[in-house]
Parts: sequence; structure tokens; C-alpha cells
Amino acid sequence: MTKRRLGRTELFIEPLVFGCNVLGWTLEESTAYGVLDALLDGGFAAVDTADSYGKGKSETILGNWMKARGNRDKVLVFTKVGSDMGQGHRDLSAKWIEEEVDASLTRLQTDYIDLYQTHWPDPNTPQEETLAALDRVVKAGKVRYIGSSNQDTALLTESLAISKANGLARYETIQNEFNLYDRAKFEEVQATCVAEEISGIGYFSLARGFLAGKYRSAADAQQSPRGQAVVEKYLNPKGFSILKALDAISKRTGATPAEVSLAWVAAQPGVGAPIASATSVEQLASLMKSARLTLSAEDIKELTDAGK
Repeated sequence: MTKRRLGRTELFIEPLVFGCNVLGWTLEESTAYGVLDALLDGGFAAVDTADSYGKGKSETILGNWMKARGNRDKVLVFTKVGSDMGQGHRDLSAKWIEEEVDASLTRLQTDYIDLYQTHWPDPNTPQEETLAALDRVVKAGKVRYIGSSNQDTALLTESLAISKANGLARYETIQNEFNLYDRAKFEEVQATCVAEEISGIGYFSLARGFLAGKYRSAADAQQSPRGQAVVEKYLNPKGFSILKALDAISKRTGATPAEVSLAWVAAQPGVGAPIASATSVEQLASLMKSARLTLSAEDIKELTDAGK
């Protein structure tokens, strides 16, 4: 497995980031420690959370685990700021960033965050203000590097120009939705990522479980809390075309549809890693296999064409 450099940082990761949105939701703290232990034991280090996941519960569980294990130096902690935490709106104001970074550090029980990401654009705050505040928390040693999420090319390009003109820390990563079915939000910024050496970190990498092959009919989907969204969005000719290609490549490679799906994301230009979650050690083992799966050029083309 070859580690990848995120942006122009000194963060090097395997092509898989563990999504901590499940902590305190579908993965309780009593079970989470074993899953997170297995992640590190498997050679992976990057975990992605946010202040808003469980209104701080995800960060708290992650912090409790790192303290219990004494392993902070082995973990790359990515978290996010900007979602509504009770203010009634998305917030990337300087005041909020400087308050909330301290709240995240407290919940995580650490004195630094490896990658601090804006969660959503805030139309009420100029990017100059946001980036200046982020630069201050970097200079204060609270954050090593910064990234963005859910930006389009216009916002990302503007942010890079502001950082360059003012000598501020720049966004080194961008976390947009990206999977075999939903490609537009990352592909829209992909050329900028490649040109500016920014790493994409794709979320919803398995399209809410659809690309794992677990939902093939409305009846299948009704068994899951997320099922109705799957029925409405993915059970259509495009979705079935992708499943057919996944099944064919799974048969050829011996990998599961989920492993093939994640390997396709990781193989795309400008991508640092997909984000994926697991609620058991067994599920995690499959995710980790995906990072070691190399698809052929023919496999990648077949999957790409299936979702057009």
C-alpha cells in the first residue's frame, strides 16, 4: 500500500479515511473502541469527524478512545466546523471558528487538530474573514492544516487567491460528495484540485450503502433507516447499470462491490481518499481491503461508463 500526500501538507495517508459520523449514532462507544483499534492495527490512521456529528458526541467518543489508548500520536484527526450547532445558521465567522476550535479540542482531549475543515459555505461571512481566522488557529498551533467541504470551483478558486494574496494558510483538501453514482460535486472542482495540488476526500463514497450492493429492490431498502432515500435516488436504470458493472468486476477480482466502489473513487485523479464508515470489525476489514485493491484500466473504464 502506497501512502498519499494530502495537498502540499506533511500528512501522508493510506487511501481510506474512517468516517466517524457513526460514533454515538449507529456505533456506540462500547463497541467503537474495538473498531477503531482494528483500524490502527490494519495500518490506517486517518479519521474524519465534525463538531456537529451528534452535537459533539462523535468528537467526544474519539477523544475518549485516544485518551484510553494513549495513541494520539498514531492518529490523524480530521474534524470540521461551520454547521449549525444551535446558532440557527451555518457559521464560518471568525468569532465562531475561534470559539469552536477550542470546544473541539476539549472534546477530542488533544491540543492540536491535524486537518480542520470548513463544513459548509457560509454566505453571510466573507471568505477573507474565515481564512484569516483559520490562519490564526494554525499559527497558534491548534491546527496543523486546513481544508474545505462542499465548495464549488468559484469558491475554491476565490479562497486560494485570498490565501495567496494575504500569505494565509490555504485549503489543502476538499471534502465533496463523490461516488460512482454521484460524481458532479467533485468532478466540478477536480481540475482545480489537480492543478493546485489539493486532495479530494470524498464523502457518501458508497452512496448510503447502495454501492455495497445491499439494496437491489424497494423491499431491500425498507429494511434500513436510509432505505427510502435509496429507493428514491438510486433504484433506476443508471443505478442498476452501475450494480451490473460492480457485479461483473467483483466476480473477476474476488472483491466485494463495496471494495470495488471505493477502489474506483481512490483511482480518480485529484483524490486523496474516500471516506467510509463501519459499525463492526468485520465491515471494517472489507473497507481496508479496498485500499489495497488495484483495479485494471478496463475495470475503471467499465465502471465509469456504467454511471454516465
